[in-house]
Amino acid sequence: MAVIERVKADLHTAMRAGQKERVSALRLLLSELQKAAKEGSDDELALLRRERKRRLEAAGAYREAGREELARGEEAEAQLISGYLPAELSDEELRAIVQQAVRDSGAQSIKDMGRAMGQAMAAVDGRAEGGRVSGLVKAALGG
Repeated sequence: MAVIERVKADLHTAMRAGQKERVSALRLLLSELQKAAKEGSDDELALLRRERKRRLEAAGAYREAGREELARGEEAEAQLISGYLPAELSDEELRAIVQQAVRDSGAQSIKDMGRAMGQAMAAVDGRAEGGRVSGLVKAALGG
């Protein structure tokens, strides 16, 4: 089932259950997915990652401003969005992918990090954050 269809089904379930906050978050998410589809973008996972990142950044900004309640709301929305994303890779799985990417790219030193990162990020396919991948690539290249 496509992500947009899962969101629609979850929205109807939340509406029937009277979960106002969840309904609001799902409506926003559904709107973004529909807008992206209308514009011709078919990468739903990229949109979900972008929306989750926005929520987490907003939560950080609210927390810095002393608005803990708003920060918790943004984090709850980010958590809801995370439920539609593929599961994160474990450290062992990610380490194996990075090692393979370094070998496949022929990277020898930190100067070749861009090539290795390109290979690794393609293999990871959004199942790990770039920062985690970057740290492991850097370590594998002796940086």
